[in-house]
Amino acid sequence: MGGGRCFAWVSLALLATACGDDRGAGASGDWQAQMRQIRMAVRGSEDDPQLARRWDAYKRRLEAATGLPVKLYESSDYNGAIQALSSGQVDMANIAGGGYANVDAQIGDKVAPILTVRDAEGAVGYYSAVLVKADSPYRTMRDLKGKALGYVDFNSTSGYLFPRAKLREQGFDPDTYFGKSTFAGGHTQAVMALENGQFDATIINVGGGTPEHGFTTGAHYTMARRGVVNVDDFRIIWTAGPIPNSAIVTRTDRPQAFIDTVRGAMAALPYDDPEMWTQIGQADGSTYTAVDRSHYADIIALRDGDLAQRRGRRP
Repeated sequence: MGGGRCFAWVSLALLATACGDDRGAGASGDWQAQMRQIRMAVRGSEDDPQLARRWDAYKRRLEAATGLPVKLYESSDYNGAIQALSSGQVDMANIAGGGYANVDAQIGDKVAPILTVRDAEGAVGYYSAVLVKADSPYRTMRDLKGKALGYVDFNSTSGYLFPRAKLREQGFDPDTYFGKSTFAGGHTQAVMALENGQFDATIINVGGGTPEHGFTTGAHYTMARRGVVNVDDFRIIWTAGPIPNSAIVTRTDRPQAFIDTVRGAMAALPYDDPEMWTQIGQADGSTYTAVDRSHYADIIALRDGDLAQRRGRRP
């Protein structure tokens, strides 16, 4: 069954390459000669070796499928990948929903999501969570009134955009409810800042489960597996989700044959090499599924709403 679906993906990609429109291609239709290389923006993370393995696997996969060298543009923050994609410095990216919403606001349909990860049960999302120290007195959001909260990054979906919207829906104004709020710069940094007492609570991403049954993935779980922290030193007191998973997005002004080849090659990866798929941190049984802008419509609306809310507060 898996091999058949793999063949179908690859066949569709090849068919689209041969028969589809050659948007952006030269007169000869030789899109490889036109592009010469593939430039992909990814979020760098020196403190998560698994991410480095993932980007290397994607690089090798795309090089084999396209016959072109792939250059990875690693950004230390969210905005770097967003601006590289918006300005056309890269051809594609792996980016979270909030980042895609930012790009969409800047350049609209010049960029489109094509794939996202779906787990074995068919879910295509993860969660935002408020994390506190296990030995703290904080048990609910009401205990955090006037306390210090750590966000991940202004462009983080689970670490800023999504939880702020959900807090407002529940009657907690994130701009006035907490005593102060600060950006940590990343999920790992947010956990370390909490560990070191810089925040009373912080917001991070979690997955591999549900609020009812618990989670198995997320920043503090990754750090615990590496021996950096003890997962039992923390407690989750609030969750929101699910949030649409990150997407592989491409510039739509690139040759259609390139977009179709990327879609087919990446969609077939979990079937062609399931061992590598799990080695790069993807859950057993998960696969890629096709998406478009409509999949992130709620995130786009949340971003617009958050911007409007904050602008309305300005003097």
